[in-house]
Order: sequence, then C-alpha cells, then structure tokens
Amino acid sequence: RLARERGARAVQILDPRIDSRHWDLVVVPEHDRLRGGNVLTLLGSLNPVDDAWLERARQQFRALCSLPRPRTALLLGGPTRQAPWTLDMLDVALEALRAHVRDEGGSLLATVSRRTPAEVSAPLHAALRGIPGMAWDGGGANPYPGLLACADRIVCTPDSVNMLSEACATRVPVHVVAPGLARGRSAVFLRALLERGRVRPLDAGFEPFAATPLRETARVAAEVRRRLDL
Repeated sequence: RLARERGARAVQILDPRIDSRHWDLVVVPEHDRLRGGNVLTLLGSLNPVDDAWLERARQQFRALCSLPRPRTALLLGGPTRQAPWTLDMLDVALEALRAHVRDEGGSLLATVSRRTPAEVSAPLHAALRGIPGMAWDGGGANPYPGLLACADRIVCTPDSVNMLSEACATRVPVHVVAPGLARGRSAVFLRALLERGRVRPLDAGFEPFAATPLRETARVAAEVRRRLDL
C-alpha cells in the first residue's frame, strides 16, 4: 500500500479490513462481503492446482497412483466454529468409506492437516485395516498433492475453503462430509458449490457425476492483467 504511493501497482489478496481505495485492486472470495469498483471476487480461494500441477504430482507420487482403483482420497481438516464436525460424525463417514471400498474394491488414501485433532489417528488407521490404501498422519513428506493427483474421487470435511477449492480444481467428483453443518461464510461457499453441482454430500452416495474443474486463479490473473493494463 505504501509502495503504491510512490508509483507501484498494488493488488491486495483478501479483505484488508480498511478502505479498498488504498489498492489498485483487491481480490476476495465471493463469500466475503467486500464489494467495490476495484474489487475482484472469486469462488473459493486462489490455488496452483491445474493440469500441469497435477501431472507433476503424479510423477512425484507414482506409488500412490499404482494403488488399486477406484482410489478414494480423504482430506481431513479440523472442526471450526463455522463447521463444527465431531469425531462421532467422522466415525460414521469412515465406516461408510471402509464398507464402500470393501464392496467396490479400490483403495482409500487419507491425509490430515495441522488442524486435525490427534484423536482422529486411531479411528483413521482402524478404518484402513485390511483394505488397500494409506494414511498420512503428519510424519515425513506430505503426500497431499499426490492424493489430489491420483484420486478417482475426493472426500473432504466441510471446514476448509482452501482444501475444498483445491479438491474442486481437480477433474474428479468431490463429496463433502456433513455439508449442512457449515455456518456463516463457509455455508455460503458450500451452498455455491452444491448449486453448481461441483460437490455432493457424502451421504448421497458415490454415484458418478460430471466434474468441471473449479479453477479461478487463471481467470483472476487474466482480469488483473486487463484491469492494470499489463
């Protein structure tokens, strides 16, 4: 902002919490309230996931891509005030996923985040017992990019806009655990994904559906270049 006063072009990503006039452009998610002539909105969050990014991840995590198909990737965040899921709810979801893999075949690949409660580890590993797959619980290199790249379907908890945005940037169906739990801005975002048909509730089953990638980063970048005449 201060550099702009000396001739720089300045773009602020996310609501600066002060008047947007201090920037040439401000980029915010649609589920934020900020609007204005120099405000660009996007559905979800900016992320690097595109076909080239996914192909690099496939090459880096070839072992994951050799697991039996269909490969179901489970992305776990953590309970928040806007999405207060519980361990009991997760247990139900894990049992459903385990049963589905045992009936259908394939494999289950799971990863946690920094916000995932430690208590999730035991039921997560129990769910994977006796079926093909893997669970990353924080040790060593994070295989998260590989899960996105190798999945035939993705299952997410409802708490993270970033995680959901990245999952929806792939070309596979995305299923959400208990999306009705979401409140506030998270609910607005999830409702938009549901209305577009980009995600479905996990309890609706695994019937295949068309999945158009949600890739807002390139669109926003092009609009920034246009607006700033770059």
